[in-house]
Amino acid sequence: MKAILVNDDRSLRWADVPDPVMGAEDCLVKIEAAALNRADLMQREGDYPPPAGCPEWMGLEIAGIIVQVGEEAAKKSDWKVGDRVCALLGGGGYAQYVNVKYDMLMPVPKNCSMVEAAAIPEAFATAYLNLFIEGKIQPGDTLLMNAGASGLASVIIPMAKAFGIRVITTVLSDEIAASIKHLNADVVVNTRKQDIVEVLRQQLEEGHPVDVAIDCLGGEIMGKCIHYLKHGARWIMIAALAGQYTQIDLKNIYVRNARIVGSTLRSRTPETKAQILADLVRNVWPKVETGEVKPTIYKVLPITEAEAAHDILYRGENVGKVVLTVDDEQ
Repeated sequence: MKAILVNDDRSLRWADVPDPVMGAEDCLVKIEAAALNRADLMQREGDYPPPAGCPEWMGLEIAGIIVQVGEEAAKKSDWKVGDRVCALLGGGGYAQYVNVKYDMLMPVPKNCSMVEAAAIPEAFATAYLNLFIEGKIQPGDTLLMNAGASGLASVIIPMAKAFGIRVITTVLSDEIAASIKHLNADVVVNTRKQDIVEVLRQQLEEGHPVDVAIDCLGGEIMGKCIHYLKHGARWIMIAALAGQYTQIDLKNIYVRNARIVGSTLRSRTPETKAQILADLVRNVWPKVETGEVKPTIYKVLPITEAEAAHDILYRGENVGKVVLTVDDEQ
């Protein structure tokens, strides 16, 4: 089969690789679509190696068709050849085929295309993990989701809204604010015109303090914002794209009983990931199938144009997910 490999100069190529060797608990999936994540860029640059036992090529979420079911997978699950599935992977999604342990598979939600389904597993699992497991967010709470135009925000914001949560988000321009209007955030802050610290201070004074923040930016502004949270709030750090260092008034942390939580999905145990996926299918799939929560697709490209797809993420131009399609003729 073929997969996307990284050359010594960090460029990408679509090249022959060995076919997957199935385990007894695996299903072999013929990939039709694979979604991009920023972790793919980090892996390409050598900063985010795949877990042991995973293929060397990138790709954390895919959608496709089951073409073979292992003996133990058949005993322990209801999966069968021909099922339309999407999957969360440790790596290996930029390819024609992939082995997936049976409990890392989810059915493609009704009314979802394969492209949409490929954009679900990593982003939706990350959203669910940080909203409901780490954040323990409740209906009526207020969420601060930074970087409202990111692929993750395009999932977290509508998921939060579908569960009755008030959302504040940040963007870098009025044009970007207009492009995410369909996500229905309650407060959109253009940080080129407004000071997010002042906005959060006003929200606190007006009785709408932040209960949970999901932050992929970090940097200097994080330490300033965390002063204006609700008592007992959770600030969840999932990345530090704006900088790894900040200054925090520690007295404010213990006086407000605030919690700073570091969180990544990839580092969780397989058992934890499987439970998150099961919770997703049970609690979120009904809202996906009614259209309350759906991934936002920015652009679809053939997998042979993976480098151009990565460039979209490097430039930060996408509002929503970039997805690669795979067919037999590539």
